[in-house]
Amino acid sequence: MLVDAGLTPEQRRLVGDHVALVPAPAGLHAIFLAPVGPLSVPADVAVILDADVIVVRPLTPLIDKARSGRLVAFTNNEPNDDRFFPEWRSTLTLGPLVRRSYLNAGQLVIPASLREKVVLPWVEGQSTLDLRRTWLGTAKLSDPFYFADQDVLNAVVAANLVDDELVTLDHRLAPHPPFPGLRLLDAEHLVCGYANGERPYLLHHTMAKPWLEATKSNVYTRLLPRVVLAPDVALRLDRKLLPLRLREGKPAGIDRRRATLQAVLRAQARRQLGRFGVRTSLRAWRHRHRAGGL
Repeated sequence: MLVDAGLTPEQRRLVGDHVALVPAPAGLHAIFLAPVGPLSVPADVAVILDADVIVVRPLTPLIDKARSGRLVAFTNNEPNDDRFFPEWRSTLTLGPLVRRSYLNAGQLVIPASLREKVVLPWVEGQSTLDLRRTWLGTAKLSDPFYFADQDVLNAVVAANLVDDELVTLDHRLAPHPPFPGLRLLDAEHLVCGYANGERPYLLHHTMAKPWLEATKSNVYTRLLPRVVLAPDVALRLDRKLLPLRLREGKPAGIDRRRATLQAVLRAQARRQLGRFGVRTSLRAWRHRHRAGGL
């Protein structure tokens, strides 16, 4: 099942035979759509994955854990792995909070038995947020709801779940860019691993999306052509739909190196802007003009 937050008619045609499309509720920002699926199509176990996730290992063990009545989630990576705000309780009208590891909302396995404790209050809490107080507005990382949907989820888990209702997995099992220490061992079979033999369940390309802008080459970008262009995949894309850097062959390899250099230079420029406070000013300006309909 895929929540449709703005697919084109051609994109709907491409995926229509492979997934059930659920229209996104009108007026609801895309960052708040994760709980829409479990509410629209109830199941014994709901596996929620962001669209920028590549699964590289069977999720069966996680689903089995959820069947026993536990939420299965991955911790967020550093430096945002210990995020907690007492203000969550009063803003969202929750009970006492128990401080736990901060969870990433991009990949969750939720049993139906926790629908009332997790999914419904997550939706309700999101509906109270002012986007201006999140990363989409003028908020700072130190603001309690900077991460919007993810902060609400963690607040709900801190208030509503006991330890026996939660399985927390290390972020290395669902890593983000730059995927530190992770090596691509077998692209054909999507095998990735760390030096100690540990294997992740999935790769999550947060922030810049490699199909939208130039990013540094990494395990994810090297696997992406395999999962969308190989002849054995269920939904095979036309290679022309991908930017050259994400295709296969010598020209693609050259363009990947170009994209990596571009991404490095862009990151350096952003750091320089941040030193002078320019990025914050630009973000505030963009938000004001969006709010004004410009």
